[in-house]
Amino acid sequence: MNNQNSGTLYVVATPIGNLGDMSQRAVDVLKQVDVIAAEDTRHSGRLLQHFVINTPTIAVHEHNEVKIAAELIARLEQGESIALISDAGTPLVSDPGYHLIRMAGDAGIQVTPIPGACAAITALSASGLPSDRFSFEGFLPAKSTARKSTLEKLIHETGTLIFYETPHRIVESLADMTAIFGEEREAVMARELTKKFETIKRAPLGEILSFVKDDNDQQKGEFVILIHGAEKQPDTGEDMQELQRILKILLEKVSLKEAVAIAVEITGLKKNQVYEQAVALKEKNSLE
Repeated sequence: MNNQNSGTLYVVATPIGNLGDMSQRAVDVLKQVDVIAAEDTRHSGRLLQHFVINTPTIAVHEHNEVKIAAELIARLEQGESIALISDAGTPLVSDPGYHLIRMAGDAGIQVTPIPGACAAITALSASGLPSDRFSFEGFLPAKSTARKSTLEKLIHETGTLIFYETPHRIVESLADMTAIFGEEREAVMARELTKKFETIKRAPLGEILSFVKDDNDQQKGEFVILIHGAEKQPDTGEDMQELQRILKILLEKVSLKEAVAIAVEITGLKKNQVYEQAVALKEKNSLE
């Protein structure tokens, strides 16, 4: 239940590079609230100055969030309104803010999102990789052993994988991705999105590694790495039984071609795998 006497906590997305991506609604909210909770007040100060926003700011980062969140909740309960922003993009996407939002919800305080830029979604939209199912994995561990261990757990994930990476670890991370997923796994490197030197390259992982490793300029800026999901393979157990069950129903109602197309859409399996099973099932039924 909402606390009727409290203020509103706004979660405000800001540009990831190009200031032209700042929405008018975001500007209006930042001007109207009592205080802006910013990940880095000095960094955000330049953004606020550009849009002539004179609202006071308070720092909320990973080292003080738990303590400051309690103070902000008290101010919200007294009727003040607060806007949460990160250094760039949508707050809480690999940025601080979780504790504050959680506490606000528990206290019945209204939380209102002001949508805008997000590097992960921006990269996915232009990647050319499947976007119907994806997994945002954020930043990988700094050490190679832990990084490889994390990647190994994702090797059979069929959805597109999305990672953030920093310039000083980009080569090492790409090398570990290549070692785990293989040189031929399709991937996309998106660098400096919406900025002057924006680069979006889709190629096999091995080629992307060489591209970045051989050009120091491609090792600068903020990175989003997207990796094509693994091909889903039916096993000899439940997956195969489910495919055969679906095909049996479809083949009684539609043509072989239509049955294969629908089954591919339902299961996510490769077309040639489904076709082989459909033909075998149709031949078996004709003999019975």
